Amino acid sequence: MNQLSLNLIAIAVFTLTLSSLLGPIIHLNPAIPAVTAFGILGFMAIDSLQWQGQGSNLGLGLIASLSPQYRDRLLHHEAGHFLVASVLDIPITGYTLNPWEALKAGQRGQAGVSFDEQAITQQLKSPALTQQWIDRYCLLWMAGVAAEELVYGNAEGGADDRQNLNTLLKLYSPGNADLTPKAKWAKLQAQTLIETHWDAYQALVSAMGDRLSVTECQDQIKLVNYLH
Repeated sequence: MNQLSLNLIAIAVFTLTLSSLLGPIIHLNPAIPAVTAFGILGFMAIDSLQWQGQGSNLGLGLIASLSPQYRDRLLHHEAGHFLVASVLDIPITGYTLNPWEALKAGQRGQAGVSFDEQAITQQLKSPALTQQWIDRYCLLWMAGVAAEELVYGNAEGGADDRQNLNTLLKLYSPGNADLTPKAKWAKLQAQTLIETHWDAYQALVSAMGDRLSVTECQDQIKLVNYLH
């Protein structure tokens, strides 16, 4: 069960507990909090079994996207992924910056940069796969966290990125039980790469904020790097 499901369960339990304590004092109809709590649990069950968490991700994402600070942080996070992927020649197929865009693009309500999964799968399954390419994907997954920390001093997102990194390392570094050092290394390397291309990163943030196409965003990166 993911963290979001646990949070929804906690909300439902809290609602029932609070209503039992305060209901008699404020003359609250006990049916109201009960219906609310069971509604949350019912929605969570349907969402988990039939929608794979897409509904709750979409709902919470829409609420969060009302905050300009959240939107700005998400933009900088995803620009980190985009820049690192472009520099490391990892094929990008698109990007989304809010839940509605993500839903339309088939990303289960989660905004983000999308990649050519077929090309990546072929690369990872290739007998010629090298440690260098594994390291590239490690940098890719930690690039959003790296960008957030560079811009804001800390990272609020990146849980899915860390999970992807851990999955990658468990598949291709099965003898390494402690994945923390590799994650830290990848984050520091991604930060260095972003700092090296800082002007291009800033231009990319503006381009993505204006919803330019993937090709146009990549042209911005190439132009800035060429001028410098």
